[in-house]
Amino acid sequence: MSKADLNGQDGSEALEATAKPFTADEESALRDSLKRCSPAATEAAIAYRKTQEASHLPAVIIGVIERFVEPDLRPKLKEADDELRLVEDLGIDSLTMMEIVILVEDVLQIQINNEDLRNLRTVSDIKVFIDCKVRGLPPPQPMKFLPIEKIVSIMPIGAPFLFLNEASISGHVAQGKYKITGQEFFMQGHFKDNPVMPASLMLEALGQLAVLYLLEGVVPEEGKVIDHTKIFFTSCEGVRCHRICRPGDLLSMSIRPKRTKMPLATFEGSIRVGQEKAAMAEEITLTFAYAKAQPIPAHAIAQSDSSSVVGKDSGDTNPPLAVVNG
Repeated sequence: MSKADLNGQDGSEALEATAKPFTADEESALRDSLKRCSPAATEAAIAYRKTQEASHLPAVIIGVIERFVEPDLRPKLKEADDELRLVEDLGIDSLTMMEIVILVEDVLQIQINNEDLRNLRTVSDIKVFIDCKVRGLPPPQPMKFLPIEKIVSIMPIGAPFLFLNEASISGHVAQGKYKITGQEFFMQGHFKDNPVMPASLMLEALGQLAVLYLLEGVVPEEGKVIDHTKIFFTSCEGVRCHRICRPGDLLSMSIRPKRTKMPLATFEGSIRVGQEKAAMAEEITLTFAYAKAQPIPAHAIAQSDSSSVVGKDSGDTNPPLAVVNG
């Protein structure tokens, strides 16, 4: 039994009780370390060091990241979009990432292993990881990132009807992104001289992300795989559209499984553009089936990575997933 248990304290109370006094010299040193960060970040860091309250961490993390990104990219951080990607959206390279980590370690008095950095792709990843770190909790399982090349090799849907540029999958969620270019074939007439992404195709994009989750995020029965030729749309409930989406908009999609029991899988899904809601569906239901897993030749195992799909055919000969008509 821990000392906290004996005293009837929960973890946060025990942390506060054992926190070392924050001296004036330490505050002066902390202010010097953060002199190129925003005043808000500095005050949040001081408040955290005095109280050990995790509620101050987001402001510290955003302030430190802001310190190292290019000035023209800093307004993005002020929009509080946690799905901003460190490399693609904020231009943070590996060396800059190390500078961020060193400052965070110094400010928060923690140690971060280089191996942990591999799984940090977004601002949200950093916030969640640091929060777990200071609370002494195990970090969440890393999401499996799928670039467009991997998505194309997995999905039974291909161009020009594939609305995923990248995706990340874990056991409880799939996230995807699609940039509306304005060059899509349907934009020529939807609408005349006023290109708008059809709402039905935004739901199609969510359905495609659900298909990807089935193929990459579900652990099938032993000796079986999910048959990518047997996944079809069944129903869609509770659909609401909140925003018109136009060329240049980046759709940030999220799918969470609600029920998965062969032959049906039901998901809830949402789309955002920045911090604005674009569309949501309370339930997207797909039907699916299993196929017998095919043995993988030894040379194929050596050449493939751990995320390869067993028994997946190449090519895009199957019809697209039709989520909504019209």
